[in-house]
Amino acid sequence: MWLKGLSLCLSLFFIASWFTNKYVLSVLMFTYPTLFQGWQTFVGSLLLQIAWKLGWVEIRSHVLWSAKLSWFPGALLFVGSIYAGSRALSKLPIPFFLVLQNASEVIASIFLKITRKEKLSFTKLLSMLMTLLAGASLPFNDLRFDPGGYFWAVIHFACAGGYKVFQKLPKSCSLSELEQQYLNYLYSVVLLISAAHPAGDALGALDFPFLYSYRFHSGCCASGILGVALLLVSVKVKSYLSTERYGVWTLFTKVLAACLSLVVFETLMNVPTSFWLIVGALGEALLVYAERSGAEVKG
Repeated sequence: MWLKGLSLCLSLFFIASWFTNKYVLSVLMFTYPTLFQGWQTFVGSLLLQIAWKLGWVEIRSHVLWSAKLSWFPGALLFVGSIYAGSRALSKLPIPFFLVLQNASEVIASIFLKITRKEKLSFTKLLSMLMTLLAGASLPFNDLRFDPGGYFWAVIHFACAGGYKVFQKLPKSCSLSELEQQYLNYLYSVVLLISAAHPAGDALGALDFPFLYSYRFHSGCCASGILGVALLLVSVKVKSYLSTERYGVWTLFTKVLAACLSLVVFETLMNVPTSFWLIVGALGEALLVYAERSGAEVKG
């Protein structure tokens, strides 16, 4: 029962985090990603630091600081991923973004399989083909096609895919997920805040119409807190669930978030876009099934 409650918290934090970000970026139209993501990573680093000092999470300081330089390329990919993701999410519906985001998993899987000289099963190949085909077809059937949104989505999943590959490198594997994220937060705060003025976000935000609105302030605060809560809960759930079971629960959560977003946020749909969204979801489900079957065969 405790594990089920933790898994439900994971789904709740995932949906709440995505909806909060979408609300600030699209409804309030706060399109200043260096400031928004800089704020989120600042809150993340602060709360993770507090949790570390209170002994709630385990972060090895000697490992952390010895790896701070070698982790810098991974942090750059992380910053690129969240910056581009913020821009893409401000223009694209959540279901579209989630399908496009799955392409990063495909890129990472293909690259790792090639470098490790591992053979891909037919089921995995089919799932990857379905995922890529769904992502590539959505722009051509989107009734509100925004080239900027899809451009930043491509940058996002390229950086996210590169980041996933970087995490698999031997030097990266010495760091736990929390240690990796702690370094990501620290680097992100410095890089994003430093880029705020050159990017024009620092001055542009002064003209933001909801700058003094409680809705904007509460949305920003919630986005930072929910991001850390989602990280901590996901790490905890991963420690109790197998990779395959965690994949199943994550898929369920994504599908639930996509369906609920159609009710919460205005989304213009037609038959082709609905079809490709279903294909994308089935592609991810097939990948989870392939991973689970592969684990059972090895076992």
